Parts: sequence; structure tokens; C-alpha cells
Amino acid sequence: MEEKLTLFKNRKRFGIEKHIDIIFKNTALVLSSFVAIILLGIILVVFFQSFESFSRYGLKFLVTSEWNPVKDEYGAFTAIYGTLVTSFLSLLITIPLGVGTAIFITEDFVPKVVRETIGSFVELLAAIPSVVLGLWAIFVMEPFFRAFFVFLHNFYGWMPLFSTEPTGRNSLLAILILVVMLLPIVTSIARDSLNQVPKKLRNAAYGIGASRWKTIFSVILPAALSGIMAGVLLALGRAMGETMAVTMIIGNSNTFSWSLLSPGYTISSMLANQFGEADGSQVSSLFYSAFVLMILSLVVNIFAQWLVKKFSLKY
Repeated sequence: MEEKLTLFKNRKRFGIEKHIDIIFKNTALVLSSFVAIILLGIILVVFFQSFESFSRYGLKFLVTSEWNPVKDEYGAFTAIYGTLVTSFLSLLITIPLGVGTAIFITEDFVPKVVRETIGSFVELLAAIPSVVLGLWAIFVMEPFFRAFFVFLHNFYGWMPLFSTEPTGRNSLLAILILVVMLLPIVTSIARDSLNQVPKKLRNAAYGIGASRWKTIFSVILPAALSGIMAGVLLALGRAMGETMAVTMIIGNSNTFSWSLLSPGYTISSMLANQFGEADGSQVSSLFYSAFVLMILSLVVNIFAQWLVKKFSLKY
């Protein structure tokens, strides 16, 4: 087979074939470069629009919480904290749920028709618009979890994360709705990664006497780990940029608090709420916040590529 491929590559080609190859190569180069040009253009536009705020506040913008258009004082620490906390905590809850669901779907724990039905429902969950999930969180999730939030405050109020008395919409509700939104991403990618593990690895583990759970945790999951990590970090990027559902349920308060039971803010929700009525230096400050969100997303993507490559080489 290799000899045939070598002969095919080394065969003499006529002029028209060479011209077609050159056209195809240049077209592919232009199209692939177009995405990079758009990304670079977006970064430059956001940066230059935020330059006024950047030159005025510098890095102080990242560590102060005051957002007062009247005094012309701006700081995005509350929004940055809310973005990071809601994203990472929602991912921390989603990982065991998503990977566990993927294992349940791919392994023969229940009949095939049940597994296919669950898989279809998970995929349909990803098709629900975020605004619909936001409405569901307001009218169903918030009343359902109200007593649970009171329990957390009463028994764990000594912890900073539950120190404030719940009064309605808060950061913890935003975390829970993000879990619902991230679950289909993690589950679908984890399921595809588990399905791509060669059956001979399973059979070899069973052949040496390994139990089902020993095979899953010692053989199958390590072999699919790079794909699962890619799905997890893709979900993290989605969580950091989610706007509508989070805006509807997080409370949108720029008053900083460590507590998850108090209203909070994220960069995306701040942009959605304030950009329509912003004026003067506030516009530049909002662009500065958007630029910070882009940098955070870029760092997450670079880390994701490095991590996936590392686990791919290891396993």
C-alpha cells in the first residue's frame, strides 16, 4: 500500500493538474487565514476602544469594584470575580455529572433503548435557547432551591461563601443554571471520546480478570482522557462567555461580596446591562472589561490545547 502511495505521489502530472493544485493551495491558505484575520481584527478593535480607560486606570481597573458613572470611577473586580467563580464552580459540578452520564450511556448498564433515549434527551437539552433556560431558572429553579439556600446560610453561614442571607436571585442560581447548560457539552464530548476507545483494550482488561469498574477507571477513562479534557475546557469557555441566562438570574449587583447567596455580576452580564445606555468614558471601561474577558478566554484556550496535547502524548 505504501509503495502505491509513493508511486502516486511521484508520478508525472500534466500542466492543468499543477494549476489546479496551486489554485486549491492558495484558496485554502486564504480561507484559513481569514479566520485569524477576523480574530486579530476583533482583538485590535476592542483594545483600541478600551485604550482610554486602560491608560487612565491601568491595572487598578482589575482590582477595584467601584462602578460609578457619576463620579467617572470604574473598576471591574466584582464582574471578574463573578465570571471566574460561576464558571469554575459550575464546571466543578458538571464534570462528575457529565462524565458519569457519558459512562452510563456508553457502557451496558441498561438496555440499549434506554441509553439511546437518555443520549437523545441530553442532546436536546443543548438545543434549548439560553433565554428559555433563564426564564425556567426564575420561575422554577429559584422557588425550588429557596429552602435549600436558607439551609446553607443557617448551618454554614460561618463560611464566607454562604455568609449572606438569601433574598432572591444570586450567584449560586447562576452556577446551577450554568451546570444545566454545560452538561450537554461535557456529556456529548465525553461520550464520543469513550466510544472511540478500542474494544481490544476493554477485552484485554476483562481477559486478565479486571472487573467492570476497574476497567472503566483504569483503562477506558485514561484512554479517553484527552478528549474529555477538551470537552471540559470547551465548556469552561462557554461558561465564561454565557450572557442571557446568567444575566436573568444572577441579580446584577456591582456590590462585591464573597458570598454565593448574594446578587453578583459577570463581565458578560455587565456588558449586556450597561452597554445600551453607556456614554463617554463608561463605553471605554466596558470595552476594557470585554478585553479582559477575551484575554481570559484566550488563556483558557491556550491552556486547553496544551493540556490536551500533554494527555494525548501520555495516554
